Amino acid sequence: MHNPRILYKKIPLVIFIAIFMSCGKMQEHKALKLAHGLPTDHPVHKAMVFMADRCKEISKGELQIQIYASGQLGSEQQCVELLQIGSLAITKVSAAVMESFTDDYKVLGLPYIFRDQEHGFKVFDGEIGRELLLSTENKWIRGLCFYDAGSRSFYTIDKPIIHPDDLKGMKIRVMKSKTAMDMVRMLGGSPTPISWGELYTALQSEVVDGAENNPPSFYTSHHYEVCKHYSLDEHTSVPDVLIISQHIWNDLTDEEKGWLQQAADDSVPVQRKLWAESVKKSLEEVQKAGVTIYYPEKAPYQEKVKDMYKSYKDQKTIYSYIKRIQAVE
Repeated sequence: MHNPRILYKKIPLVIFIAIFMSCGKMQEHKALKLAHGLPTDHPVHKAMVFMADRCKEISKGELQIQIYASGQLGSEQQCVELLQIGSLAITKVSAAVMESFTDDYKVLGLPYIFRDQEHGFKVFDGEIGRELLLSTENKWIRGLCFYDAGSRSFYTIDKPIIHPDDLKGMKIRVMKSKTAMDMVRMLGGSPTPISWGELYTALQSEVVDGAENNPPSFYTSHHYEVCKHYSLDEHTSVPDVLIISQHIWNDLTDEEKGWLQQAADDSVPVQRKLWAESVKKSLEEVQKAGVTIYYPEKAPYQEKVKDMYKSYKDQKTIYSYIKRIQAVE
């Protein structure tokens, strides 16, 4: 008997009925529900569509993925909660969200932990990435793969951030993340946690002087209408994580697990290509709208935040990850 937690339905594929046959033929399929809050034109959603098509192809239709975009099944937090109890199969979260399930993920939010994009991809795709993806199994969450979410940089209303000293006295919106708040504080700014949905109004009314995020988010949020200075200091490169309910994963056969993992892995380079195209387009569009883009020297920023690494010396696991990531060639 199947576990009621697994989300699937029986779909009769072929029913042969003929006067010379005494019975029909029916094949059972599994359909996993994937929900997220992104719009359908987002590169992550498009990669998920590719994954669903790939999974259907690899399994010859035996394992299918049904996608519910744009928050149809709830907010990011609600999707994670549904996933933990096995009422939803798959969703996407930021690695910053995963910090609430295990401290290990904090290492991915450290500023300038990656030398460049290629270094970050090697970490995500290698042994360290795999360990992190599996580090939340005891919370009924299993990571399937990492998706590129670009690099976060500062955008401001009245003046550009060319050097960390420019942040002095400025209120900068950050995610509700201790790592993000510590970073802005060490750079000289005043970190101000505000929900993403309230940020446009906060910028418009100058409750904050600026914020930080990747180019596609800066563009699609229309924050460029208020903030005319975008400084690509690229301080953090926090990836997205595609996660599956451990309850549902456990109820898949070994063959089904192989199909799903292969489809997820195959979607990663597709997502990265789509993301790169989105970054290019976003930067072009905000410039057309009157935003000035700056490319500040990163060394002064790196110098200001280097002590953040030392603060983790007493946390052996995280500090070990820091050293291992720095050693990845």
